[in-house]
Amino acid sequence: MMAKNRRFETDEEGSLFGIRHLQCFLLFLCLTVAYALRVNLSVAIVAMTNANSTNPDFPEYTWNEKTKSLLLSSFFWGYIITQIPGGAIAQKYGAKYCLLIGLLLCSLMAILTPYFAAIGDWPLVCALRVVQGLCQGVLFPSVHTLISKWAPVDERGKLGTYTYSGTQFGTVLMLGSSGVIASSSAGWPGIFYISGAVGVLWSIVWYFYGASTPAESKSISVEERKFIETSIGSTPNTVKPKTPWLAIFTSIPFYSLIFVHCAHNWGFWTLLTEIPTYMANILKKDIKSNAVLSALPYFVMCLLCYVFSFIADLLFKRGLSLSTSRKVFNTIGQWGPAVALIGLGYTTDATLAIVLLTITVGINSATYLGFQMNHIDLSPNFAGTLMGITNCAANVMSIIAPLVVGFIVTDEENAFQWRIVFFISAAFFFTGNLLFCLFGKTEVQPWNNGPVSRRQSTREAENGTARNGPVEST
Repeated sequence: MMAKNRRFETDEEGSLFGIRHLQCFLLFLCLTVAYALRVNLSVAIVAMTNANSTNPDFPEYTWNEKTKSLLLSSFFWGYIITQIPGGAIAQKYGAKYCLLIGLLLCSLMAILTPYFAAIGDWPLVCALRVVQGLCQGVLFPSVHTLISKWAPVDERGKLGTYTYSGTQFGTVLMLGSSGVIASSSAGWPGIFYISGAVGVLWSIVWYFYGASTPAESKSISVEERKFIETSIGSTPNTVKPKTPWLAIFTSIPFYSLIFVHCAHNWGFWTLLTEIPTYMANILKKDIKSNAVLSALPYFVMCLLCYVFSFIADLLFKRGLSLSTSRKVFNTIGQWGPAVALIGLGYTTDATLAIVLLTITVGINSATYLGFQMNHIDLSPNFAGTLMGITNCAANVMSIIAPLVVGFIVTDEENAFQWRIVFFISAAFFFTGNLLFCLFGKTEVQPWNNGPVSRRQSTREAENGTARNGPVEST
């Protein structure tokens, strides 16, 4: 009995490695694979359209720039569609199988890519990428739902950051290995075969070791399960609360979350999609020609995820409130890049520009401890649904931003036009974070357990509590 109590105390303080950590590690691997599957075409398409650049023994396709752009964007057409349904399905039926089916189907589609290209050329590959986007649209809402069920409040930022660092790790891995794979005997099809096969392997492991909630896990100890459920204020309940759509869409903190997510994606995707063109035409340095430089910003971002997480954990233990922590790190992650973007607009030195780009992308990782965990803060029960809504809106910005750049930049060698692009992105970063700091909340909202009456909501707000227990004041 004494040993049991000691074990519970260890878990309460945060055990070195528990089942919750295993779940987050598997989610890290999931996002690593997901991003490898997302970017595999962007790196393989070079070899697919220029066989002499790697292994000439494989088919070459005569796709022009318009066709290549169409293929690279087609993933997001499907990706946007399943964001909100993905959150609702994960919430209602459990995120484990939603995640499993989504990644497994996407992996199988990757393995079929070379065959589809051979029998149907680019139209069939385009259709396949749309389906892959549909499959991956459920991933982020599902991952958010799982984190909301598995991460104790005190560890939410840390475990969430570790999990989402997989997105950058997968990008670095694919960028760093794609050239080697394409030049090997496997050729460019190997890029799709390997990334797809790893996804299938992950799906098998997840089927046996993944769980939607601590209550559904067969491996978790009674002590760890009690620690998690006590921390997040949840109890085993077979009745799923109805989604309070009206309350969600009349919530000021949630609207600030939507806007900060949209602002983030505008700036982030402008940075990652347009900077290489800017370097090629203004700085006369093509970053895409160098795999190390292409992967460097992502690598730094991946490393800084852990640095910021350590700092946040240290500050939290010293008494920094959750609200202050979210807003401080979000400010670092968005206002820092805003300043760097302005600097990029004026620099003419290629080395300085690369340094600024790397710093900008790197410190943007601080947002994993900011707005990106705020969906769970507002509503652990509907975190997946909230992520689906904000990620859907944000990815619309990801599509619009490059179009706006194309409208503004009519001469790619005109530094003044590029400066306007960077200023617009910096303004988005600045305004998004400002609204988040002013209107964002970290307290669990009264509608977390489903629709509530106006009278009940007012009473709970006056008492400073939500229906799942006390909440933190902001």
